[in-house]
Amino acid sequence: MLVTAMNQNAIQIVPSPQGQGFRLEARQLLRVNREELFVFFSDANQLETITPPWLRFSVHAPAPIQIRAGTLIDYRLRVHGLPLRWQSRITVWDPPLRFVDEQIRGPYRRWHHEHLFEEADGATLCRDIVDYAVPGGWLIHSLLVRRDVLRIFEFRQQQLQRQFGGG
Repeated sequence: MLVTAMNQNAIQIVPSPQGQGFRLEARQLLRVNREELFVFFSDANQLETITPPWLRFSVHAPAPIQIRAGTLIDYRLRVHGLPLRWQSRITVWDPPLRFVDEQIRGPYRRWHHEHLFEEADGATLCRDIVDYAVPGGWLIHSLLVRRDVLRIFEFRQQQLQRQFGGG
């Protein structure tokens, strides 16, 4: 189901091709070169600026965080008023093309987030592929999680648009 579509921008959630859980695919064309955009995403604290305020999201790690394969990053957030801790590991680090973070501890049964950065006519196509599963499966996803995940990525696209401009 296509949720947001404007020029090169889109967000959709479909059943995961692995057969368990869901896949979010988002893409956004930004007027910035790939290297500059990758530098932005290389700063873990920037995640706070592209995450909606209603999540009260914060990075809990001594700064500066040197990101590379194997780096662990701790976060705190609130979902529907409940305080949560989240820890992710960077499992792939391939500047300026892509990186992958995976949840080690947190609210999801599975969270595998691949960030891709592709050159596109003087701009950068920023793509996210998130394979995830939630406790309670399809029912909890339909009632609570799907809407929240969409709102988070819509906010993220709006913030990136403000920061870098659209393609």
